[in-house]
Amino acid sequence: MPKRKRSTLRRTLVIAAVAALTAVFLTPAGARATPRESEPVYSYADAIRESVWVDTGLDEDRDGRTDRVAADIVRPAEPARQGRRVPVIMDASPYYSCCGRGNESQRKTYDAQGRVVQMPLFYDNYFVPRGYAFVGVDLAGTDRSDGCVDVGGRSDIRSAKAVVDWLNGRARAYTSRTGGTPVRAGWTNGRTGMIGKSWDGTIANGVAATGVKGLRTIVPISAISSWYDYYFAQGAPLYDGGPGELAGYVESDAAQAHCAAVQRKLADGSPRSGDWTPLWTERDYVKDAGKVRASVFLVHGMQDLNVRTKHLGQWWNALAQHGVERKIWLSQTGHVDPFDYRRGAWVDTLHRWFDHELLGYDNGIDREPTADIERHPDQWVTSAAWPPHGTRTTVLHPASGTRAGVGTLGLRPAAGTETLTDDPRLGETDWAGHLTTPTPEKAGFLTAPLTRGLRLSGSSRVTVTATPTTTSAHLSAVLVDLGPDTIRDYADSAEGITTLTDRTCWGASTAGDSACFKETRARTAAVDYTVFSRGWADLGHHASLGKGVPLTPGKPYTITLDLAATDHVVPAGHRLALIVAGTDRDLIDPPPSAEPTLTVNLSGTSARLPLAGGAAAFARATSGSATAPAPAPLSGLRAPRAVHHIPAA
Repeated sequence: MPKRKRSTLRRTLVIAAVAALTAVFLTPAGARATPRESEPVYSYADAIRESVWVDTGLDEDRDGRTDRVAADIVRPAEPARQGRRVPVIMDASPYYSCCGRGNESQRKTYDAQGRVVQMPLFYDNYFVPRGYAFVGVDLAGTDRSDGCVDVGGRSDIRSAKAVVDWLNGRARAYTSRTGGTPVRAGWTNGRTGMIGKSWDGTIANGVAATGVKGLRTIVPISAISSWYDYYFAQGAPLYDGGPGELAGYVESDAAQAHCAAVQRKLADGSPRSGDWTPLWTERDYVKDAGKVRASVFLVHGMQDLNVRTKHLGQWWNALAQHGVERKIWLSQTGHVDPFDYRRGAWVDTLHRWFDHELLGYDNGIDREPTADIERHPDQWVTSAAWPPHGTRTTVLHPASGTRAGVGTLGLRPAAGTETLTDDPRLGETDWAGHLTTPTPEKAGFLTAPLTRGLRLSGSSRVTVTATPTTTSAHLSAVLVDLGPDTIRDYADSAEGITTLTDRTCWGASTAGDSACFKETRARTAAVDYTVFSRGWADLGHHASLGKGVPLTPGKPYTITLDLAATDHVVPAGHRLALIVAGTDRDLIDPPPSAEPTLTVNLSGTSARLPLAGGAAAFARATSGSATAPAPAPLSGLRAPRAVHHIPAA
């Protein structure tokens, strides 16, 4: 059996053995013999705070010596005095000094001796008293680390992997950035869990994809799984910028002085043409999912337009193919940490997850439902599996209606054409707001009002056959729930939350590091429609991502667009709609050709949707009378704000 596969018998035996050992070696005297939850029995005020610099074996800044990355450590003193070893929770980040972490943009602070005083977020406050060490790693080229930022490449990943290796006795570390005394991690058992949001979670994905030993679990929150898909959607440039600018945004002053060659390499390897290059292959973790040994607890906002849920969907599916143990939370928010939208449940679940994965406690979390999904603001449901059992890919076909550009969507193939002209001044909110009205920039296709709810769970694909009038063209495909609802306002600057002034505390505090954080509540909006999945592509990349080609005006082309993963129920009385259009304003850049016109061949256009119950469920849900929707502008959220490519809080 491959090492990455975990049979039920093997996992049960391992858990039983580890639980027995931790009962003897990790719990304080007097604790129960078979613990199910770690307790805050150790002093946070007396915790050991130290810094080491781990040798990565690389010399990215070309200064003639191998780069060292700074790892700040907070660990309980009592186990070390008693000769007992503890597991590690680790967050490797480029943001500890330049930009801050969390909803309150916290940075690391240090005392006069260079020991960390404040560690951002609640992880150290909460978990150190419970017998864990917390390690905050400055990625290469940031804060107190040597080297250069290479945005998800070898240097980024080696920064964190080297620390995991050091924790397991396979790498060297020192007490200072230059010179110094070698230091070993004799206080840890090497069992490590990585956590982090956005770029931090991306590093967790990348390190897990190396197959490094000792990394037992990762908790990537709103994380990237392939950096190409952060900057492009099948050849269509997303927003603006590139990895070269991003490296400059987070690098330390020292790195800025030495890393110009690395930034040039990043810029040269990521042309805005949308072509897949070797740079992107190096930064594609999905292809290496088969190397993952760690369990994975994925968390993502389904309306995240910074790190879109395509990253989630393709990573989840790849891990599933290789038998990796997985758990998932999906919220209605945008790019938001679960600590800021479901705080109490999140801390409890994360606590139990780490206890199970790192301490080996048999607390039952592995036997609970795989998925937690926010169906309405602050209203959550669970799913035993994700996507749920019985989900089937169902092919739906668009057809022309009685008015141009306002067609139907059903199970039967159709003939005919629809025509649209790209208008880069408009986007998905404009299209959805006029779904029932003929407008020249889009073609919309709607079901009849549903007689029962219809659940879409997973990743959709839309195939479009289109004939352009120009040598370049971009396409968008958008799924819409047409009907009134109250949803989180993901288009607001806070992406679905409002930060309050009251604070709640999660762990122990010191004078320099408070465990108390501002509370939040859901920020909601009443809408007439909800855009719940979208995807984009450059028609010139119809044959290959490796090289886009000029289009021949008047010639038909077929391309399949990958839409963002989601879990959404279109309720009874609402309509499911598909929109096909051109440039989605502020979400993709327009094509070089000005306002191409596209003739969409409906016989060559279809949507493959992951429906609970499959085609039979769709047929039952659309069995009512097909009354035509009244033409009227519909109210929705404001247009999603243009977000520069900074995968941060």
